[in-house]
Amino acid sequence: MNWFMAFLHHLIAFILVTTLVYEWLLIRKPITVERARSLINTDRIYGISAMLLLIIGGLRLFYFEKGTPYYFHSLPFITKLILFALVGILSIYPTVTFQRWQQWLKQQQSPVTSEKTLRLLQRLITLELICITGILLGAAMAAKGVGYIS
Repeated sequence: MNWFMAFLHHLIAFILVTTLVYEWLLIRKPITVERARSLINTDRIYGISAMLLLIIGGLRLFYFEKGTPYYFHSLPFITKLILFALVGILSIYPTVTFQRWQQWLKQQQSPVTSEKTLRLLQRLITLELICITGILLGAAMAAKGVGYIS
């Protein structure tokens, strides 16, 4: 069962990264009705995958793999958790912004968004991707026992 949980965890992580990269690409172009809908739908998949990743990761932590005593003595793992929380915090503003666009989409209009807001969205999504890179590094290090403190 460990292998299957690891597979699910990795699959969902790839989905999460793919959706975030897609958001990053979409937000760099003019926001049309179609692009706004794509961003909203992609962000939903991103949010669902983040929740599933947290659930599956929690199951792996508590019931599979090496167990909590190992992981909670791992600096890379703790860093990974902090980065995951930071990604969650960074994703709030884009999600709220995308959801606010619904009012324009109901009228078949492109969302009115300032250049300043678009630049902020771009920066936040870029920071999320940078943090996810750190999460991947932390995961590899924790799995190999690097940074284990006893």
